[in-house]
Amino acid sequence: MMNWTEALRALFGAFGGTFGFLCLMRAPKKAWIPASGVAGLSYLVFWLLQLRISEPLAVFFSTFLGSLMCHFLSRRMRMINTIFLMAAIVPVVPGLGLYRMMAELGRGNTAAGANLGVNAMIIIAMTAVGLALGTFVDRLLHRHPHGNRPPNSSLTVR
Repeated sequence: MMNWTEALRALFGAFGGTFGFLCLMRAPKKAWIPASGVAGLSYLVFWLLQLRISEPLAVFFSTFLGSLMCHFLSRRMRMINTIFLMAAIVPVVPGLGLYRMMAELGRGNTAAGANLGVNAMIIIAMTAVGLALGTFVDRLLHRHPHGNRPPNSSLTVR
């Protein structure tokens, strides 16, 4: 059974952590709240899905949805998409898994360290695939009629 206070804690924790990350990375101030909101919603999707499906699949679906939201925001706010994409993956980066892998390897427990490392790499791969697929779907849905250039570009053949 799901506890709504834990879900809200996950949402606001991801929002606050990403907000602090964006401040430290000197992202444009007008992107702080929207990008943190995308990260919070993306992490909430991950948190809700991991209760039902495997963690790598939950990471994939949450980053895919986050990527679509990032592309929408970047068009809406007329800002570079990298700011939003970078912020959206902050909550799902497997930093603790990589730390535990190194701790186990440092203790000489190579089997457990290798297992933790493989799990972390699978999550990293699912993050990359989710972001790439979200970008692919967004480009399919929002094509320019003249290729990838705006119609009044200086490169347009006349």
